Amino acid sequence: MNYAELTAAIQDYVQSEFTGTELATFVQQAEQRIYNNVQFAYLRKNVTGVLTSGNKYLSAPLDFLSTYSLAVIDDDGDYNYLLNKDVNYVRQVYPSGTYEAIPKYYAIFGPTIVSSALTNDLSFIVGPTPDQSYDVELHYYFYPESIVTAGTTWLGDNFDSALLYGALVEAYTFMKGEQDMMVLYDTKYKEALALLKNLGDGKQRGDAYRDGQLKLPVS
Repeated sequence: MNYAELTAAIQDYVQSEFTGTELATFVQQAEQRIYNNVQFAYLRKNVTGVLTSGNKYLSAPLDFLSTYSLAVIDDDGDYNYLLNKDVNYVRQVYPSGTYEAIPKYYAIFGPTIVSSALTNDLSFIVGPTPDQSYDVELHYYFYPESIVTAGTTWLGDNFDSALLYGALVEAYTFMKGEQDMMVLYDTKYKEALALLKNLGDGKQRGDAYRDGQLKLPVS
């Protein structure tokens, strides 16, 4: 289901016309709810960067939401996955920052300061302070481009039921619609979300070799 089909369906279901701005808001709110309820593979991105010698800070990507993994690549090409800790822990274990070695820990430090101005961009702090420049690989969660601007997305192509009913809940809330229909749309949304969680939090995290094939009891 592309964006044009989605918006047409929303208006057909509720028998009402909305402005383009209102429809975009309904859909984007639904996307945000879905993306924060299910961690499926489509929401993960992989990037590389560099930790420089003597600098314990690393800028996060602009679209960064949360970390899946952060690894430092050593001279042998081996991946050394850093352990996530609180900033206080890193500060206490390596208080002076003068002890330098290959980093073992990281924490989300907070907004980046550029030319004395606080920005909205997050950064990481690592410990110990890097003793040389290291390549790093960050695997992280992000919001993919909305179907509002992209026209088509993975969610719209593969799980349009969750997107449709999520947007209907937002639209009917905006309309202050009747309670029985609100309950119906919300129930259908939760049913679609449960199926999506079965995919993202279930099937995509295992395979038949490790977990065995799904078996239903035979009576």
